[in-house]
Amino acid sequence: MSETRPTPAPQQSARALSPVGPPTKHQLALMIWIAVFPTLTVLNLTIGPWLRDANPVLRTFVLATVAVPIVIYGLMPRLHRVRVRLLTRTAG
Repeated sequence: MSETRPTPAPQQSARALSPVGPPTKHQLALMIWIAVFPTLTVLNLTIGPWLRDANPVLRTFVLATVAVPIVIYGLMPRLHRVRVRLLTRTAG
């Protein structure tokens, strides 16, 4: 009786298997700017009129309290995934 061995899967290039490293400080700065600027613009246009008469410190506190979770938990993970896709696409 002959023994059948599974055929190995095609080898992928080492480049495709290696994970993309963390962003450089310049890439991270650009990603943060891409996330923060539109977020603050939309927040200023939507809740800015309600905060028009507020103290500038209170207004900044409210905007930051709303913007930071949106940026950190909503936008930055997506931007990191987009960066990985772009880098793996150009490397392959």
